[in-house]
Amino acid sequence: MELFEAIYTRQTQGKVKPDPLPRETIEKLLGAAVQAPNHYKVRPWRFVVLTGDGRKRLGDVMAASQADRKPDLPPEALDKTRALPLRAPAVIAVGVDKPTEEKVLEIENICAAAAACQNMLLAAHALGLGAIWRTGEWARDPKVKEFLGFAPDQHIVGFIYVGYPEFNPEPHQRPSFEDRTVWVE
Repeated sequence: MELFEAIYTRQTQGKVKPDPLPRETIEKLLGAAVQAPNHYKVRPWRFVVLTGDGRKRLGDVMAASQADRKPDLPPEALDKTRALPLRAPAVIAVGVDKPTEEKVLEIENICAAAAACQNMLLAAHALGLGAIWRTGEWARDPKVKEFLGFAPDQHIVGFIYVGYPEFNPEPHQRPSFEDRTVWVE
């Protein structure tokens, strides 16, 4: 797939089949991710790949954390939360290292990890996969971070849900850059 075609036709796709992805396919996505630019070559991204029962264990942690914060929630609500990671056969959590050198800025590490996410999304599209980049409360949840092996002050920039698409979405026109651009000549 040609680069501009990939950029212009990639769409978020949350509806994917439950069929497992081969490890080699996931490794291709990760290989594309680490081609992202990063300041001082610090490679600040961390990936946790959840498949099979790993997704169920993440769902259990999410439900337990939610129950602690909202003890009056009915069991059905916790079951719904528990099922969130099961929406795709693979979930890739993308974390960010904290800077260890004075010259490295935290925002630069965050931006590099976000660029790695975009590379993964484009690679998934080029491979004919469906993917969605999710964040939300679970990217900030201390128990989720602990389960994934991240420190409490580490950022999770996203969860990339990926699988074989259930359908091909209709293309849609995205807004132009023009109303968001100022030219200084």
